[in-house]
Amino acid sequence: MQRCLELASNGLGHTSTNPLVGCVIVYKGKIIGEGFHRKYGEAHAEVNAIRSVVNQDLFTESTLYVNLEPCAHHGKTPPCSDLIIEKKIPRVVIGSKDIHSLVAGRGIKRLQDAGVEVTVGVLEQVCWDLNKRFFTYHQFKRPYVILKWAQSKDGFLDRDREENETGVNWITSESTKHLVHLWRSQEDAILVGRKTVEIDNPALTVRDVIGKNPLRIVIDKQLSLHHDYNIFSTEARTIVFNEKTNEVVSENLQHIKINFDGSELQQLLHHLYENNIQSIIIEGGAFTLHQFIEQNLWDEARVLTGDVFFNSGLKAPTIRSNANEVRQLDTDKLEVFYNKSILL
Repeated sequence: MQRCLELASNGLGHTSTNPLVGCVIVYKGKIIGEGFHRKYGEAHAEVNAIRSVVNQDLFTESTLYVNLEPCAHHGKTPPCSDLIIEKKIPRVVIGSKDIHSLVAGRGIKRLQDAGVEVTVGVLEQVCWDLNKRFFTYHQFKRPYVILKWAQSKDGFLDRDREENETGVNWITSESTKHLVHLWRSQEDAILVGRKTVEIDNPALTVRDVIGKNPLRIVIDKQLSLHHDYNIFSTEARTIVFNEKTNEVVSENLQHIKINFDGSELQQLLHHLYENNIQSIIIEGGAFTLHQFIEQNLWDEARVLTGDVFFNSGLKAPTIRSNANEVRQLDTDKLEVFYNKSILL
């Protein structure tokens, strides 16, 4: 099962809105086939693992391991549970059940009805953690929300600035910047507020790593941002949530109208859910991050602390709990928090 998880993680950033799935086929204690779901719309992990087996006569004495319940419905591909039955694989070990309404135990039942010996719940929590985006999307009907910010050692997002001073005030190291770009490539969307665009002029792309650019989202109530900012480049799509208009401005720019009545974040997340956005990183600024925290609309927070002191400036948000994970990254520190009040 650990090998299934390792394989499944290779699909991160490519399978949304499908889950991350890895599969291993074992014959008399030896792995004879393995595969993972590589890309949305392509073959599932079980199919790739079965195809990888050279001597398919061994299936009748083999065990198939998979971190998520095999599907039992026709989607982009045929049901994996039917293929397992067709190949006469007698034993299947499953990490976790699938809560998707089209699966939800049906794959397990179909296998059992066909006489397959099914074991469920091996490394179950780890399997759920791997597919936290997928499970959150289906259970809470919204994307998995990751808050991310960098702060100085004394807890500031930015130093005091002169009036109208703009430009990025780097806090973390170059290697950490590469990691942040990798994170972006793994999620469907990335969001900032209007002031962050005006002050930092971010591109919000993954130019420092190989990977896909996330959908860029900005909250600009009055549509006051001019289109010379980097966030409106043609490198990636951009959506501007505002109170004025719904409009497709160009191939890569769209305006979405919402009500700024205190429920704008819920409206925004609902729109993203309806448009198959499974995960989102919130990169700032301070006001936007505070809103997500105060409204309890977050699942994970990644806080980077650089090797600098500002002494005064814009205070960083606060998570009122201890970090679940702490890592040293070169000269920087990474703390990861999980929102225990809404854990699956």
